Amino acid sequence: MDKKQSVITNFIWRLMERGGTYVMNFIVSIVLARLLEPSLYGSIALVTAITTILQVFVDSGMANSLIQKKDTDDLDYSSVFYFNLVFCLVLYLGLFLAAPMIGRIYHDESLVPVIRVLGLTIVVSGVKNVQQAYVAKTMQFRRFFFATLGGTIFSAIVGITLAYLGYGVWALVFQQLLNVTVNTAILWLTVGWRPKRMFSWERLRGLISYGWKLLVSQLLDTAYLKLYQFIIGLRYSTDDLAFFNRGDQFPNLIMENTNASLDSVLLPVLSSEQDDRDRVREMTRRAIRVSTYVLMPLMAGLAVCAEPLVRLLLTEKWLPCVPYMQLFCLYYAFWPLHTANLNAIKATGHSGIFLYLEIIKKVLETAVLLITMRYSVMAITLGLLFSGFASVIINAWPNKKLLNYSIPQQLRDTAPALLLSLAMAALILPVTWTGLSDLVKLLIMVPAGALVYVGGSVLFRLDSFQYIWDSVRKLLHRQ
Repeated sequence: MDKKQSVITNFIWRLMERGGTYVMNFIVSIVLARLLEPSLYGSIALVTAITTILQVFVDSGMANSLIQKKDTDDLDYSSVFYFNLVFCLVLYLGLFLAAPMIGRIYHDESLVPVIRVLGLTIVVSGVKNVQQAYVAKTMQFRRFFFATLGGTIFSAIVGITLAYLGYGVWALVFQQLLNVTVNTAILWLTVGWRPKRMFSWERLRGLISYGWKLLVSQLLDTAYLKLYQFIIGLRYSTDDLAFFNRGDQFPNLIMENTNASLDSVLLPVLSSEQDDRDRVREMTRRAIRVSTYVLMPLMAGLAVCAEPLVRLLLTEKWLPCVPYMQLFCLYYAFWPLHTANLNAIKATGHSGIFLYLEIIKKVLETAVLLITMRYSVMAITLGLLFSGFASVIINAWPNKKLLNYSIPQQLRDTAPALLLSLAMAALILPVTWTGLSDLVKLLIMVPAGALVYVGGSVLFRLDSFQYIWDSVRKLLHRQ
């Protein structure tokens, strides 16, 4: 299989994995939202924010170093595995001891056992991390499909059962813990790599020299995003935090399904071509055009359908999340530009530039947050949207020199998908003003929107549509 076909095949496997996970998580989130009160989601969001920040130490830096390195061998993988495992145990011990203090800060002692149980995901992820890097490095993305879907389905059954039986917040806790545990177990059973009895500080130092900058960059990014939740939880109510998080959840799931599929495949592929800058530029350009073509109509459609969708699936009690959902749709629509530009920078070995960009963005974003946090949760969200647009420009700037791929060129590459998505949204929006039931509105809007977008792609001969169509036909022909 040639490299182009390998990329397409692995992207489709990753997209199927993310798509299946999205469908399952979507169903589970609907069922749990109907069974549980918003305040419970606010409480679990605080704990998840803490564990997500610690998770960065597990998932970032070292794994990217293994993927980016040209001649990775068992000594590299084993050294990182043992280092990660010990480090994760130390992180969990610190979280376990800090749990009472966190409970006092938020004036909720019931958070203590929740933190200690949910924190176990850090240790489990430490066991899984190198396996994931090995799968990505060797382009075996179908392994992710079975592992992720297996963990998602099993944890969904357990979570819904516990919620139905009245276990409240523990339904959410065990759903998350079992998801990562089953996922890890399946990867260990299906992936051929196992840690060997070998370890090298020298190899580890070499990997750390590249990875620590990515680790700090991702830590800054994740901590900043979770800082929103900490501030909303402290200054406002748990209901406010629940509506903010729920508004983020659906567009974030769609973004993760499409953009993260590209992200996981793009880094190893670009890394393999890192010495040919023209090739990296063309692959980055293609990634931006195709991923925005897929993601932008989904975000536009969700923004327009948000109110009837929330009322139908989550009931009236969740309607305050609709304005947040619409703003997050706009925020995530341009996410592929972040991903493609940053992956190009990482793949070509410029982790120092990557860190420098993160520092610049965080200074700007923190200033915006300090201004908006005094007013309302909506003001905070609008500030996040402004920072997101500014970050697109900041992330794209270095590639004008590194790849000869400027910001105006990138915007021109995204313009067809953006304009067609806006036209689609404008055409289906009037349906929301009718007196039809929410279900009928959605049954009209979704297929009509898809028909307008695909029809417009054919009419205006959009390059990305033709590229995807040809790629899928070739893949089906090979099968």
